[in-house]
Amino acid sequence: MPIAPITGKLRKRLILDISMALGLGTAGAYAYWYGYKIPSIRHREEFYRKLNAASPANDSSH
Repeated sequence: MPIAPITGKLRKRLILDISMALGLGTAGAYAYWYGYKIPSIRHREEFYRKLNAASPANDSSH
């Protein structure tokens, strides 16, 4: 008695792999963007804000 071939398994696996890749890629991108990139931009902007506030050339005599 031969065993029937398993059909559709490759397509299901491919859909699972693509879905997982997109989901994990998106989650990783959000983690990088909001966990590292945005805080570093805020830190840099605050540094330059303090630097400009402390600089004596804040007058508009040019």
